[in-house]
Amino acid sequence: MVYAEPMAISVVQPAVRELMTRCSPHHELDDTVTLGGDGFTLCAHIRVRQTTNHQAKVSLACWAVSTDTARYLGGNPPTEDEYRLAPHGTATADEDFTQRVIGSLATCMDALSPPLPDSDGHLAITVPLSLP
Repeated sequence: MVYAEPMAISVVQPAVRELMTRCSPHHELDDTVTLGGDGFTLCAHIRVRQTTNHQAKVSLACWAVSTDTARYLGGNPPTEDEYRLAPHGTATADEDFTQRVIGSLATCMDALSPPLPDSDGHLAITVPLSLP
């Protein structure tokens, strides 16, 4: 998917950096960010937790929501649930898209580990806890 790198660099990385400014070893922070396209919206659920004084674990799950005109004309517009992962919504992560986005994120954030699955379908990397 050609949108993986722009999603990682323009949307996910700034959100991760913002969460890193507020994270601690005792609290995991999360956010869902989006990037709109023509007929779709790309979504990413991000979790950040400080693991040491100098490292953070970043977990990511990505998916797409169809927003094409036919859904509106057909009386089936996207619902808010489609923009949230289960159990809080109806979205399910797109494994291939998540792998591509986290791969780009790992490169631009100088990840200390390769992307690995965590317990709930997110992929996780360890990154330096340095703020620009």
